[in-house]
Amino acid sequence: MLNKVILMGRLTKDPELRYTASNIPVCNFTLAVDRNYARQGEEKQTDFIRIIAWRNTAEFVGKYYRKGLQVVVSGRIQTSTWDDQDGKRHFVTEVVTDETYFADSKRDTDNTNRFNSQPANEISQEVEGFMPVEADDDLPF
Repeated sequence: MLNKVILMGRLTKDPELRYTASNIPVCNFTLAVDRNYARQGEEKQTDFIRIIAWRNTAEFVGKYYRKGLQVVVSGRIQTSTWDDQDGKRHFVTEVVTDETYFADSKRDTDNTNRFNSQPANEISQEVEGFMPVEADDDLPF
């Protein structure tokens, strides 16, 4: 049998990193994944999928992932059921991720880059060998 899922979506909020009683890292987050079709006259639907990461992957996600970031996760689907104190049965379906990847371009995610908020002439003074390029210059590419 095969249970493999690959998803690409955006985080709906910052991941929640915690540790089990045995000090094993576990991280929960939710991905908003757009469906690739829409009914005529309607907008595309979005699925909100719960993701769980364990151990090193959990620590990586907790450290580097933030709300709005586009990521790819690869893992397996897991279902669970439990009864609450009132005897009501609950069902949950989640993806346990084995691998996670950044899916945004570096340009989109590099908000902390010191160059993004500075004018080009200041950048060229900071980084030797680089100079600002005007939009009307002839570029070879």
